[in-house]
Amino acid sequence: MATCWQGLWAYRFYLFVYLLPIILLPLPLLIPTKEAYCAYSIIIMALFWCFEALPLAVTALFPLILFPMMGIMDAAEVCIEYFNDTNILFIGGLLVAIAVEHWNLHKRIALRVLLIIGVRPALLMLGFMMVTAFLSMWISNTATTAMMVPIAHAVLEQLHKAPQDKDAEKGSDNQTFELQETSPQKEVTTLDNGQVHPVPPGPLEPKAQRTQEQLRFSQGMSLCVCYSASIGGIATLTGTTPNLVLQAQVNIISKNANVVNFASWFGFAFPAMIILLLLAWVWLQFLFLGFNFRKNFGMGEEARAQQQAAVRVIQTEHRRLGPMTFAEMAVTFLFVLLVILWFTREPGFFPGWGNLAFSNNQGESIVSDGTVAIFMGIIMFIVPSKIPGLTPNPEKPGKLKAPPALLNWKTVNEKMPWNIVFLLGGGFALAKGSAESGLSEWLGDKLTPLQSVPPPAIVCILCLLVAIFTECTSNVATTTLFLPILASMAKAICLNPLYVMLPCTLAASLAFMLPVATPPNAIAFSFGGIKVSDMVRAGFLLNILGVLVIMLAINTWSIPIFDLNTFPSWALTNATHCLANATAPGP
Repeated sequence: MATCWQGLWAYRFYLFVYLLPIILLPLPLLIPTKEAYCAYSIIIMALFWCFEALPLAVTALFPLILFPMMGIMDAAEVCIEYFNDTNILFIGGLLVAIAVEHWNLHKRIALRVLLIIGVRPALLMLGFMMVTAFLSMWISNTATTAMMVPIAHAVLEQLHKAPQDKDAEKGSDNQTFELQETSPQKEVTTLDNGQVHPVPPGPLEPKAQRTQEQLRFSQGMSLCVCYSASIGGIATLTGTTPNLVLQAQVNIISKNANVVNFASWFGFAFPAMIILLLLAWVWLQFLFLGFNFRKNFGMGEEARAQQQAAVRVIQTEHRRLGPMTFAEMAVTFLFVLLVILWFTREPGFFPGWGNLAFSNNQGESIVSDGTVAIFMGIIMFIVPSKIPGLTPNPEKPGKLKAPPALLNWKTVNEKMPWNIVFLLGGGFALAKGSAESGLSEWLGDKLTPLQSVPPPAIVCILCLLVAIFTECTSNVATTTLFLPILASMAKAICLNPLYVMLPCTLAASLAFMLPVATPPNAIAFSFGGIKVSDMVRAGFLLNILGVLVIMLAINTWSIPIFDLNTFPSWALTNATHCLANATAPGP
């Protein structure tokens, strides 16, 4: 009997994939409508995503088969959703992020900021959180965490050494630091279901038995890095994938009315990120360091001696990078130029360069954020990584060799998460299919009783629900499944859809309680010293604080940014009953 159960467990994913579509067959057979067909597809994909029976990207390809066969959409229409403007923005943004990472510019920024802030315990924690959050705004949260956690532990190793320690006095190179920095993103592991996840570097082995106080500081540093990576990602449209899912869903509803762009999202999410980051710092400092002002801010001779040793470690690593190269300066210039172009394309409160130089008959920019991102990405393949000049080719004596470009396709192919491109496309196809089949309208009609509930209460409950759900499933899958339903619900009760969709998108990034919730959490957990109970205790209150900050943002400064007090004209499709109240207050 035991062998039978073991066999079933070993083949659980196969059984799930085979049996689930058969078990759900009565739905489309007994209710032969497009709405039921679309619901059948969504339920299968949602359960496959939740249990990861197949790789997430493979499940995202189901609409290409199911929608045309069920008569929901033409195959050509479905295929377009897999490479729409939002996916272009995602790819273009990642091209620039890959260049930043490839030339170690992110490490130079991190070490420089840490040298400025210093290594006093409280300020050290704040410094790592600020650097990690800033880097996560532009490059992958996973890559940022994989880089910053080893740096944090290397600094702590020096900080926890006794002042008379020879290495500490000399500020010698930290071997652990060097070992942890060897291309952590290239190591992968394959799960039983075939999905590939990055494997972070192994846990650090302390040279001496740490005290309980030192262990708690180490735990706090690991958590502050992984939490700030998730928090920082919410600040920019390209910082984390759920933000792009939101933009695409809004574009589908509004017929590409430029409702959510880089500038408007930044104005909404960046203040929320700053507030949540500071609250997380205070909470983690209280939880792992306590409120001992003298100790936390490094008073005393012994503390200063340890801090000087830790600073020397950072200085050594910074010196090892050498002077800033031409490639780093070129990438920095192009990166800053990209951000400026994103902000000034069509900001809304003044005519941007997109409105002035590339506008349609209505004065709207026909150039998108994705256009700018791809343009900068292509330039990375054109600009040389060294000052142009004639240099001999060491491989072929007597021949000349041109320097390589800032980016090459081999590097991009290794670091580009193509699976997320398919995952995004599958979500966009689902949203489009829900609208085309009438499922969104049907769901909206069923949710009209919520009109009697105050909008802030609805948003608060939904944010808590999404925050709990995203602890167990991919945040991309969570937003892909929830946002179309929330948009239909908002239109049914004559509420501005953005008033519900914006906060729930931010809530999808509040995955702080479990190691499996996000790759940054898994990386921090893998370094040892952290128990699941520690992460749950720290993350639970942080989730609550995150929801409160989101509620503050959506009910204050986001109202003028997105005009949330009115029911927008672009949402009147399938919501004509709201026409009489189109100017009524939203929230």
